[in-house]
Amino acid sequence: MNLSALQTFLAIIDTGNLNRAAERLNVTQSTVTARLNGLELELGQTLFMRRKSGAELTSAGFKFQRYAQLMSDLWRQARQETSLPSDIEAVFNLGCLFDLWPGLGRTLFEAIRVSHPRVALSTWPADQSDIERWLGSGLIDAAVCTTPVLRESWTAHELPGDRLVQVSSRPRELMRWDPAYIYVDFGEEFRRQHAAAYPDGDAATTVLGSAQWGLEHLMRCGGSAYLPERLVQEHIVAGRLHLVPDAAVFQRACYLVVNARAAEQWPWLDDRIAELRAA
Repeated sequence: MNLSALQTFLAIIDTGNLNRAAERLNVTQSTVTARLNGLELELGQTLFMRRKSGAELTSAGFKFQRYAQLMSDLWRQARQETSLPSDIEAVFNLGCLFDLWPGLGRTLFEAIRVSHPRVALSTWPADQSDIERWLGSGLIDAAVCTTPVLRESWTAHELPGDRLVQVSSRPRELMRWDPAYIYVDFGEEFRRQHAAAYPDGDAATTVLGSAQWGLEHLMRCGGSAYLPERLVQEHIVAGRLHLVPDAAVFQRACYLVVNARAAEQWPWLDDRIAELRAA
């Protein structure tokens, strides 16, 4: 198995078509076909159902997809770390939930950059499944997330959590339900707390899975939403958003999960964690 075959496999998934995969990779269609045939022969499985309308993954293809992506990511990381300048010790790889970058993620990143100039930094936006997969493979050293991933070789350090407050684009009192309410889904625990606080609320017609998207939509279209206090504080001070008085306040836990190899390689992480907790 070679890297070009893996890249071709992933390109076919992305484009849904062998011709478009060839265009992306700047090779001929016959080369794409040969690489795919060789990969299927080596695995002993058919990875795609090839039709005139395009190529669809088989069940074996679905199973192989995550391994192909992981091997491609590891190769990219290996190339990066083996081509570092001579004055750089190594690369610290950090995963971060998209919504936690403004705040904890950026603060940790900048603290490492300033305190450890001989450490190269690599940061990747991720969802929870990405974090667990990347930590398990060693692709990342640590991750800022909201779920304390627990495995024998990982340690979850609790960090200051998010206060989720209800804000509105116009001053108003607490009401049973705002027709312009934007429901930002912060996960299972938030859903439970939200349902307990607003048992008679109607279903929101706008649902977003990202606090950053929720803030942008609120600023552009108006309405109200629960958002992390750290994201909306400057808008509240400037009068662009308004806290809804007497609205329930929810808490969202945050963690830095570190794998054992990284904890041993980077002993200064304990100091950075202490700084995050004190900030």
